[in-house]
Amino acid sequence: MRPPRVPRLPIVGVLGSGTEAHAERAEAVGAWLATERVHLLTGAGGGVMEAVSRAFYATPGRTGLVIGIVPGVSGGRPAAGGGYPNPWVEVPVYTHLPLSGRQGTDPLSRNHINVLTSDVLIALPGSHGTASEVRLAVRYGRPLVAYLSSRSQIPGLPAAVRVEPDLEQVKGFVRAQFQ
Repeated sequence: MRPPRVPRLPIVGVLGSGTEAHAERAEAVGAWLATERVHLLTGAGGGVMEAVSRAFYATPGRTGLVIGIVPGVSGGRPAAGGGYPNPWVEVPVYTHLPLSGRQGTDPLSRNHINVLTSDVLIALPGSHGTASEVRLAVRYGRPLVAYLSSRSQIPGLPAAVRVEPDLEQVKGFVRAQFQ
C-alpha cells in the first residue's frame, strides 16, 4: 500500500539582479505571489531577490514561505559578506556552492538548486547570474516566463524564452502551470 501523499504548496522561483531592485516589477510579483498559495524561492541576496521577498513577506494572509538558497564556501560555511540571506528569508537553505554570475551554470553554483527546486520560474531584469539561471531553466526544461519590458534586460536571453511585459500575462502563465 502506498503512503498518502502529503500536500505541498508549489514553489515559484524568482530570478533577477542581485544589485538592482527593479522595485516596481519585483514588489508587484512578490505581493501577487503571496496571494497565490505558493512558496517563494530566490537566491537569498539583495536587489530583485530582496525586493520580491520583502513584498511577499509583508502581504497579509499569505500561506507560503520565503525560501532562500544561500551561497557558501568549501566546508559548508556560509559565504562571508554579501548580505546573505536577506532579512526577509524565512527558510534559508545553506549550501557549499560558491559560484554565481558568469559561472552560474557551473556544477558548483547554487543556481542549479534554484532552478530545479522551483515548479515554475519568473525572470526579472538581471545580469550574468540571472542569464545563467535562465539558461539552466531552458536546459532542464523548467517552465519559465521573463517579466521584462525588453529582451535586452537579460544579456543573451535565449530565443526560446517567453517574454511578457505585462504582469497579467505572467500571472496567466504561472497559474497555467498548476492546473
